[in-house]
Amino acid sequence: MYFLMYEIQIFSNCKFPVNEKSYELTKNRSQLIMYTVFLYMRDFQTRWSEWKKESGKGKRIVIRMFRTSEGAIHEIQEPQDGCWIALTNPTATEIFEISEQFQIEVDDLRAPLDEEERSRIEVEDDYTLILVDVPMIEERNDKDWYGTIPLGIIVTDKMIFTICLEDTQVLTRFMEGRVRNFFTYMKTRFILQILYRNASMYLRYLRIIDKKSEQVEEKLHLSPRNQELIELLELEKSLVYFTTSLRSNEAVLEKLIKVESIKKYPEDTELLEDVIIENTQAIEMANIYSGILRSMMDAFASVISNNLNDVMKILSVITIVMSIPTIIFSAYGMNLNAAGMPFSGTQWGFLIVILISIALSVIAAIVLSKKKYF
Repeated sequence: MYFLMYEIQIFSNCKFPVNEKSYELTKNRSQLIMYTVFLYMRDFQTRWSEWKKESGKGKRIVIRMFRTSEGAIHEIQEPQDGCWIALTNPTATEIFEISEQFQIEVDDLRAPLDEEERSRIEVEDDYTLILVDVPMIEERNDKDWYGTIPLGIIVTDKMIFTICLEDTQVLTRFMEGRVRNFFTYMKTRFILQILYRNASMYLRYLRIIDKKSEQVEEKLHLSPRNQELIELLELEKSLVYFTTSLRSNEAVLEKLIKVESIKKYPEDTELLEDVIIENTQAIEMANIYSGILRSMMDAFASVISNNLNDVMKILSVITIVMSIPTIIFSAYGMNLNAAGMPFSGTQWGFLIVILISIALSVIAAIVLSKKKYF
């Protein structure tokens, strides 16, 4: 039995041509199935490559390449010596392609994509990996909150790579050419400029957090609510993330000075000192703001607790004052002989009992007031 294939249709919309070829199904059915799958995968790969080339507009660009020429930054299409390759949340396939093309370990390319990855420096035979934490803004419940994500910098002999989970403002200014004395082929200076920009972004976000905490404090002075307290808690969490990341970055800077694979140039000494100063200032500001915010939350917690005690005290006084007429009326409500009840023989008895209850309640309130119970 022979079977002649001209066209195979899969998933009703995906068609691909098949060369005329006969197969003997009774002898080797598995070869036919494997050949069909092979043809389908080959066609799918071709169509996928064409789609990627034609759908660049309006899509997020994962891999971008830049090179400085004639004093300006230009985006290029193919890697060149002295260029900068920026990877933003690359897929597994793209990571393997970069790894094979530039002889970089896959694990080192994947490391910056792990949000929990620690900052460090690793020196390999052909390249050096620098991992630092950069600040980022995430939107939750229609509000902006602050956190950190890793940024990987891989330096080779010919070019420099940056890998990050998302577009970061630390690198955006470099891509737009708004950084002075920035050259992609001057790799050591480029690294220091990235670290300086990173520390500056921390300082900027810390000032924003400080202003937000002041706004929340003003709202809490008017009326303490859970919403404002939750905002303060979120800001404190951001400061904890910043403090931890800045200390890790400080350790990276200290090790960067000692790493021999990153060449040091006399003209970059001042820039390195500026990076260390900016990072140290950011750490001090984060500690100060964190201490202020922690003290503020403790103070408002004490205020709320004190307000609750005042409310409970007032309710207790009201309960004591109201219990006096309750006791009197309960006594008159018992099923006893009317002859033995005071004021039962007069027509003004009911009014007299009411007035006595009110008088005793007023006396109890005055006594409690003098003792400053409310």
